[in-house]
Amino acid sequence: MKNIIMYTGPMCNFCDAAKRLFSRNNIKYEEIDITSKDGLRDEMIKKSNGRRTIPQIFFDDYHVGGYVELRALEKENKLKDLIK
Repeated sequence: MKNIIMYTGPMCNFCDAAKRLFSRNNIKYEEIDITSKDGLRDEMIKKSNGRRTIPQIFFDDYHVGGYVELRALEKENKLKDLIK
């Protein structure tokens, strides 16, 4: 299974929705709160090619995007294949 990293922040409804999606699919992920340490927001922006919104989700080096893109993968039944 791929290493899943999700950059999040406080009071983020889309972050919470992504967490629920991962939970209902029994998918483990690492959460990085961009407010917990200096430089994490810049790291996320660099990895996501300039995207500043949260969450930003990665499967290994593959940039999924945010919650909307993650949900689309689930709806299209592509999520489980991508994380293998």
